[in-house]
Amino acid sequence: MPLNSRLAEITDRIAERSRDTRSRYLDRIRVAAEEGPARAHLSCGNQAHAYAAMADDKDALARGRAPNIGIVTAYNDMLSAHQPYEDYPKLIRAAARKAGATAQVAGGVPAMCDGVTQGRTGMELSLFSRDVIALAAGVAMSHNCYDAALYLGICDKIVPGLVMAAATFGHVPSIFVPGGPMPSGLPNDEKSKIRNRFAAGEIGRDELMKAEMEAYHGPGTCTFYGTANTNQMLMEFMGLHLPGASFVNPNTPLREALTVAAVNRASEITALGNDYRPAGEILDERAFVNGMVGLMATGGSTNLVMHLPAMARAAGIALELEDFAGVAAIVPLMAKVYPNGLADVNHFHAAGGLGYMIGELIAAGLLHEDVRTVAGDGLSRYTEEPVLKDGALSWRAGPTETANDKVLRPARDPFQPTGGLMELTGNLGRAVIKVSAVAPEHRIVEAPVRIFHDQDEVKAAFQKGEFTSDTIVVVRFQGPRANGMPELHSLTPVLSVLLGRGLKVALVTDGRMSGASGKVPAAIHVSPEAASGGPLAKLRDGDLIKLDATAGTLEAVAVDLAKREAAVPDLAANRYGTGRELFESFRQHVCAATEGASAVI
Repeated sequence: MPLNSRLAEITDRIAERSRDTRSRYLDRIRVAAEEGPARAHLSCGNQAHAYAAMADDKDALARGRAPNIGIVTAYNDMLSAHQPYEDYPKLIRAAARKAGATAQVAGGVPAMCDGVTQGRTGMELSLFSRDVIALAAGVAMSHNCYDAALYLGICDKIVPGLVMAAATFGHVPSIFVPGGPMPSGLPNDEKSKIRNRFAAGEIGRDELMKAEMEAYHGPGTCTFYGTANTNQMLMEFMGLHLPGASFVNPNTPLREALTVAAVNRASEITALGNDYRPAGEILDERAFVNGMVGLMATGGSTNLVMHLPAMARAAGIALELEDFAGVAAIVPLMAKVYPNGLADVNHFHAAGGLGYMIGELIAAGLLHEDVRTVAGDGLSRYTEEPVLKDGALSWRAGPTETANDKVLRPARDPFQPTGGLMELTGNLGRAVIKVSAVAPEHRIVEAPVRIFHDQDEVKAAFQKGEFTSDTIVVVRFQGPRANGMPELHSLTPVLSVLLGRGLKVALVTDGRMSGASGKVPAAIHVSPEAASGGPLAKLRDGDLIKLDATAGTLEAVAVDLAKREAAVPDLAANRYGTGRELFESFRQHVCAATEGASAVI
């Protein structure tokens, strides 16, 4: 089927808006590419420093004829998702030698776990860690010793930060290498019920801890469809993974074979060979539109509404909220993965996964098939699935029918006809809401507001029994300039309990919610943020707000905000402790959430 005309219009609009910045970007990476393999320009002393510890690879590196692959790793063993990366460098170096190449760990980048910092002050560093990751990866790549790069990263801010770096070094071919999800543990809906019971005071901490340990039980990515797994989807839809690589479990023969295949492919697509595929050319406007399509079709994380614009800016492309809204209006929701349903990503993968979904969307004219990817030309390669036969990796045609229509449906018979995210606009600014998990009867909420400047204040009010009627909870001064824009996911159990009591309830904030946000309607990323004098700063307790996720509006009702002064609270406490003092310059120079909330791009 030909490309959907509205999708073509959105893509053309992005290309036109980005014409000048994209042109300058491509000129820069072409100049870098024309200089030839970077190692050829290093002095003998420079090279000796770079190769001193490389043992058996020294001669191959000194001759400079074999491709040298730089590894940028986000390994640590505090993140279950990233623990499997511990042994990847050894595997990659061995695979590179067999492929006639060499490989070096160019550098490491930080990788914080939002699950650990959720509800804590450390979460105020979380979003800015994306910029730190981009900077750290840039330092790693600045040695200019590499003909290709392998990026080892999975979780929330790590993949976006690494993509920003890969785009900045856009003349270098780059492949993203996943680690895979942990096997299924305690079902996510059971975990959620136990969290809600704890929030309601019905069970103690021992029972809560037991459930959490059963849910997060081993190496691999958390199995719910939050930001980490949305990132993995994105890398396939944008052609930066090998086909079918995202959701293969860690420490399995197929997982290892896919990592070896990524090394082999990286050695083939350098400027030294005949299939040069620089990252900056793969990351064009079509790739970013495909990423947005995947986000909507899977009901992915709201965090990507900020990460995608930041990634795109690094490649000279300007994305706007209207682009996300336009894509959401035409792309059906094809998946139900927790928190949008009961299944986890392992169930989704078994039902047909990304390969099935990509095939369906191409057939419906809802993806740009004619793109360049690390695997070859055309997104149709990503309808194939990897298999091992007698220890050898190959790809075969993927499924053309869903194996479980309660988890994954065809484009012609989706769970809902439009995507899982929506833009909200009105006199309170612009915001985003994830509606894929919100029941239709909860998508319109009109109620008085209760205003808070801290998520702990909300929890305290809940514990005191102060929420007894329909309420829209406003948590303001949570934007990037105020305190780094932390996720407020720890409010989900509290708000869910109120919803379960039959109250109409919603959240409005200039902060973020996790990719695990679900049943409670939440207008997030409100921009302009309160710390910049945005309309949220002018609200008062008792004002009436209408959040309408069907019409796409967010309005203060019968309130003349122009006649009010903006609240100016004392935010000094946000500046110190848990490393926050190191990030003051980020808070001062960060751009708006609608532009990606970055201080470096």
